[in-house]
This record gives sequence, structure tokens and C-alpha cells, in this order.
Amino acid sequence: MNWINNYVRPRINSIFSRRETPDNLWTKCDECGTMLFHREVSDNLNVCTSCGHHMGISPRDRFHALFDGGVFNEVKVPAPTPDPLHFRDQKKYPDRLKAAQKQTNEAEAMLVVTGEMGRTPIVAAAQDFSFMAGSMGMYVGNAIIAAAQEAVKLKRPLILFSAAGGARMQEGILSLMQMPRTTVAVQMLKEAGLPYIVVLTHPTTGGVTASYAMLGDVQIAEPGALICFAGPRVIEQTIREKLPEGFQRAEYLLDHGMLDRVTPRPKLRDELINITRMLMNLPPEVRGDLPAPTEGGDLRHALTPDETVENPAK
Repeated sequence: MNWINNYVRPRINSIFSRRETPDNLWTKCDECGTMLFHREVSDNLNVCTSCGHHMGISPRDRFHALFDGGVFNEVKVPAPTPDPLHFRDQKKYPDRLKAAQKQTNEAEAMLVVTGEMGRTPIVAAAQDFSFMAGSMGMYVGNAIIAAAQEAVKLKRPLILFSAAGGARMQEGILSLMQMPRTTVAVQMLKEAGLPYIVVLTHPTTGGVTASYAMLGDVQIAEPGALICFAGPRVIEQTIREKLPEGFQRAEYLLDHGMLDRVTPRPKLRDELINITRMLMNLPPEVRGDLPAPTEGGDLRHALTPDETVENPAK
């Protein structure tokens, strides 16, 4: 037995051999191609530090950055009838749902939560584009109705983050019926005198754009977001003409009066706090530690301009 070859050399190689680098340490920007360290991208909310391109972000990661301390509570959404049309293309619809649930670790394409943002209680809903392209099905309709009902019940504003490829084809006409259903839910907020703020993210298209995504009291978009009903490729094929540069992007819509603001994701939280408190007729946010809000989160019990933390009004 050659103990040098069989024992010593393998032992030395195991000590000094290079460790394999995990595959998920680096992310390539879709816009500029820069390789970005994953922690750097995560700290910047999935925004490229080189060119400012806004990559996709999951609703949970968005909410962790949005709410105070990253704390929020999920709102239960009624589950719709599974596979009502018994739809099947290359796969059965239930199989597609299971694959999307496994990939995203989410039940469906929209997450509804409650929490505090700058000590301002709100209700928030966000679509997950990674879940079947964020498509609007019966669950999404139920989620928006649940969010509106929760906002009315708690007397809180509703902030919705849209990201969708349109209606869900596997649910056919039932998917399209979510357009009037969600419009009625938005009307509930207006009748209750509560703000409804929409943040349009990339992409927001189809029936989502034709319903709840464009009904906000304030319309904000992330830079470079595609916002449209029919996409530019479909329009070009229809009219057989080249469209203007940046057509249907957030900046183009802002210039043509379709949006109120285009705000980068890292600055979005402060923008939403200021707008929400303004619409609720509340004093500006006081930065620093504040006493815990009253139980129930009714904004009528918030501090007034004459109150201070050291000497609150009685």
C-alpha cells in the first residue's frame, strides 16, 4: 500500500482544495448586464446599483421593507372554487397552480396584509408576478375585496402594488368578471372616505390595467414599468408602425398625464408615508420612537400637531 498516494496526498488536497462558490451569490442585471453581489442587490430592494433598473421583488420582501420593523399581519382571503372550468392545455390547471405554489411558496398571486408604515396604520395588497405572471383570477378578485373590506373595517387607507400579465386564461369569463368586482371594491373605499393608492410596477397589463390598477386616488409607478392594456408588440403588428421610444413606459405615461409620480423603489416608502398622512389629514411623520398606536389602529386617535411624545395632550 502506497500510503503517500492513498492517504497523505488526498488529505492535503482536501485541506487546500478550493471551495465551490454557490450559484446564487451573484445576480446579472437584465438591463445593463452588470454582475451584482446578491446581498448588495437585496439591500437595495432588487434595484441595480449600476443602472437603477428595477428587477422583480416578491410581495413579502416588499412588505418587509415597507412596514415598520418588517412586521405585518396577513389578511385571510376566501379560497375560490378550484379549477371551475376543468381547464387543460399542455398541463392541467391544478398542476400549474401546484407548480407555481412550489416555486413561490405562496398560496396565490396576491398577498393582503395589515401593518404600520411610519407609524401610520394601513392595509396593503401586492401581486406576485412570479406566480403565473401575477394573472388576475378569482382569488385575486377575492383578495382585493378582502383588502377593501378590511380597510373599511379598520378605517385605514389601502395601498395596492400591481404587477400582472392580465386576466388568467385558465378561468375564462370568471377571470374577466373580476374587473367589475374589484371596481365595486374600490368604490367601497371611496364611499367610506378612505384613500386608495396604487403603485404600478413592471409589468402591469391587460384587464388589471383596465380595472383596479388605474382607479387610485393617487397613481404612482416605479421607473421603467410597462403599463398598458395591449403590449407594444401587439400594437406594432396591428398598425404596422414603429412606436415612439419608451412608449407605454412609466415615464411616458407621466408625461401624458396618466400618472401622478414615478418614484424609485428605495424612496417609495417615504413617499407613501407622506401621501397617506396628507390624505388622512394627519400631521407629518415624526421620525424617531413614538408610543404604540391605540388598539384597533383608528387613525382618529393619532397624535395632533399640538401633542408631543414628552407631553401628550390629555
